[in-house]
Amino acid sequence: MSFYVDTHTHLYEAVYDEDRDAVLTRAEEAGVTRMIMAAEDVATSETLVAMADRYACLYGAVGIHPGDVDEAKEEDLAALDELLGRADRSKIIAVGEIGLDYYWTKENKSKQQFYFRRQIELAHRHNLPIIIHNRDAHEDTLNILVEMAEKGMLRPENPGVFHCYSGSSEFAKRILKLGFYIGIDGPVTFKNARKTVEVVEEVPLERLLLETDCPFLTPHPHRGKRNEPAYLPYIAERIAQLRGLPVERIAELTTANAERLFRL
Repeated sequence: MSFYVDTHTHLYEAVYDEDRDAVLTRAEEAGVTRMIMAAEDVATSETLVAMADRYACLYGAVGIHPGDVDEAKEEDLAALDELLGRADRSKIIAVGEIGLDYYWTKENKSKQQFYFRRQIELAHRHNLPIIIHNRDAHEDTLNILVEMAEKGMLRPENPGVFHCYSGSSEFAKRILKLGFYIGIDGPVTFKNARKTVEVVEEVPLERLLLETDCPFLTPHPHRGKRNEPAYLPYIAERIAQLRGLPVERIAELTTANAERLFRL
């Protein structure tokens, strides 16, 4: 059996409260032996830290999602700093998900950018990679990363991952130059996934990560249902098909990539 790391989940969400243990059992049966939870705010950061302590297979990233910065306060950054200081650092392995999202709102661009920069600084202070949420904000996201790299605020090697990558293959080349990984999700299995397919065909396999983003973005053939880590092999199988490789090789490479980036 192949073994996988699901590098982006939201397993703390209430939709799993009734059957979370069963979800984790199905993941293990599918070969998904380690799962990383990405936070949305301070409250979910606290929740996932506790869950990572409880479940050996779960790891976490703390942070404030760009969609939640309107409610964020300066003291939230201090709370995340304090949380990272006391959390089990073998289980809390990144800052995320952080970044910019101009799809839902463009009115708070400056506030999104402020919290993006401050959380990059937080990751630098704790020597952690970042998990980036970037939607309809490619140039601003890249410009901030270049700016922070020039200030020495990004890890020179393995600085982070662009989660649920939605850009072009050309933009991918630009972020690869900064050392970032590309996270591939369920949409690569969709019929209309031309842009994502191009990215998968062109990006070096040593820079790809697998993620479900569960409970969202469920891959074919379960599209429309609640997503879960047990569906991660469908994503791997599609990538294997596109690259003309055995799925076992995709599992091996992406697992090694996750271990390298997150120091698992």
